[in-house]
Amino acid sequence: MGHSSFLLQLGGVNVLTDPVWSERASPVQWAGPRRLSPPGVPFERLPPIDLVVQSHNHYDHLDDTTVRRLVAANPGARWVAPLGVGAFLRDRGARLVTEHDWWDATDAAGLRVTAVPAQHFSGRGFRDRNQSLWCGWALQTDAVSVYFAGDTGYPAAFGDIGERLGPFDVALLPVGAYEPRWFMRPVHMNPEEAVRAYRDLHRLHGSERRGIFVPMHWGTFRLTDEPVEEPPLLTAQHWREAGLPDANLWRLAHGETRER
Repeated sequence: MGHSSFLLQLGGVNVLTDPVWSERASPVQWAGPRRLSPPGVPFERLPPIDLVVQSHNHYDHLDDTTVRRLVAANPGARWVAPLGVGAFLRDRGARLVTEHDWWDATDAAGLRVTAVPAQHFSGRGFRDRNQSLWCGWALQTDAVSVYFAGDTGYPAAFGDIGERLGPFDVALLPVGAYEPRWFMRPVHMNPEEAVRAYRDLHRLHGSERRGIFVPMHWGTFRLTDEPVEEPPLLTAQHWREAGLPDANLWRLAHGETRER
């Protein structure tokens, strides 16, 4: 859909990740980072949503208007979020909300869902910095396992995540918003680090040539200094340098669908 928003269809369950359909990633819609492209699917064309996973509360991942629209359209949807984010969702009408610490697992909408560590931070204003948690998510059925990293720097705990919950059929990893490195390195991976993180996830299981890597967190909002089209190009370069199969790197255009 753009940035870190995906529609995943897993075993008949429709899942949204970090949904943002607003024009700007901002507390107001007259200022702040503006979309460079529309959402991959118009909101009105979404199927019924069973589960929404939130990674943290930054404006480019947790959007007030989108939450309200989703609640109105899908009042029975389940929402999972890191510690401290549930109140935001409940205040906007979400009813089935659970909060989770790292490594906390729950059954949600027929999936096994586990909150996993990330290297990031939180806050929507000047007074709430790091007052709520941030995380990634492992989403698993009997047939498929998906890792959604949320927002994270490197090295995070990719080896531990892979050891505990891998191997993953699909890994959605952020590759953008990384320049300047002196400032962004602790909280955002660059493409080289993202490929390294993918390999860390799979190393114990020897599965790096079987899994799919989907780069995300690029091409929707101009948040940092690198050229907006650079992240997927550098990701492909480092992927090839690592000797990984070209067919397993899915650089999805906004609105593109693939089946695994």
